[in-house]
Amino acid sequence: MPKAYWIAAYRAIKDPAALAEYGKLAGPALQAAGGRFLARAVPAMVYECGISERTVLIEFDSVQQAIAAHDGPGYNAALQALGQAAERDVRIVEAAA
Repeated sequence: MPKAYWIAAYRAIKDPAALAEYGKLAGPALQAAGGRFLARAVPAMVYECGISERTVLIEFDSVQQAIAAHDGPGYNAALQALGQAAERDVRIVEAAA
């Protein structure tokens, strides 16, 4: 079964304090669900339509595991803390075989 990658590209951060609270909840919830953080940073370089804002890359053992992590109660508590504090594009993609 191919691994899966959760990619979160932040378009704008409106409330850094709420984002920090989200991070305190989201990180442990996603790790408990099997996620492994590979990158959490502002891009070193952006091209084309890229936005130089926070980007997160998390590896999971499968697409199903990543979806379950997103839809689980721990991560949903983190989403409640995040509220409207950030505009993000979150994608779950299957690794190439």
